[in-house]
Amino acid sequence: MIYSSQPFGYDVSLLSGILLDARKHNIRDGITGALICRHDIYLQMLEGPADKVNDAIARIGRDDRHVDMKILLSEQSDSRLFGDWAMLHDPAKTVIWSDTEIADGILDTTSPKEIKAVFAALSEKVKDGELPA
Repeated sequence: MIYSSQPFGYDVSLLSGILLDARKHNIRDGITGALICRHDIYLQMLEGPADKVNDAIARIGRDDRHVDMKILLSEQSDSRLFGDWAMLHDPAKTVIWSDTEIADGILDTTSPKEIKAVFAALSEKVKDGELPA
């Protein structure tokens, strides 16, 4: 499942708390994934058992550190892009869209296939050593 949300107050300590919570819950629940984050967007992929991913999405939806959460893709898969990661953190190293494009609503016109491709590219960057493992 892939969702987007907007940060409610974005700073290092807030992000550290989100990553700590995500990793703790994800390890417990057998979930892996990646979080692309910057001051204007969180874009996160969660992989794992459907019931556990749905529970995680519900928990994130109640978290007041996120606003305007939208599910962008929900599908079954036989493999994981981030199987070694309780939660890979990409601190805006993946340039996907400009601030203006996000503000203008690009996520409303981007296809699920294009969204998934962002994470596939991120996974390849990690495998190729372009991002820290």
